[in-house]
Amino acid sequence: MSKKLHLAISALIILAMGLTYGMYPDKILPFLFDFSAESVDLKNVFRALGGLYVTMAMFWIFGLVNPKYRDQATLTIVLFMSGLAFGRAISFLIDGVSIPFVRGFIIELLLAIWGIFNLRKTKIGNSI
Repeated sequence: MSKKLHLAISALIILAMGLTYGMYPDKILPFLFDFSAESVDLKNVFRALGGLYVTMAMFWIFGLVNPKYRDQATLTIVLFMSGLAFGRAISFLIDGVSIPFVRGFIIELLLAIWGIFNLRKTKIGNSI
């Protein structure tokens, strides 16, 4: 149950963020944050990130419904979430703490740790 719940929560959060960032970056980003994506280049970057987020979420949903891929999907959550949390931690140290992103950092870190906990119960986790 815990593995499936972890996959579902992670997929829902990242799917929502991917759609948020990717669909209308020029309208959503100024609403959520203190900047806008007016140039074609910035819109392209955010749509590409949105596509990556949506694709990862789709794989996690696939792992949720297909037990054969559940551990691999969990491993990618650990890598994805810990990568995001690590990048934010570096930014907090170098650039200063961004209050809107502290919640994201905490969620990413917790989802990475939860994934590691789930993997420790499996063959994949024993080889890490």
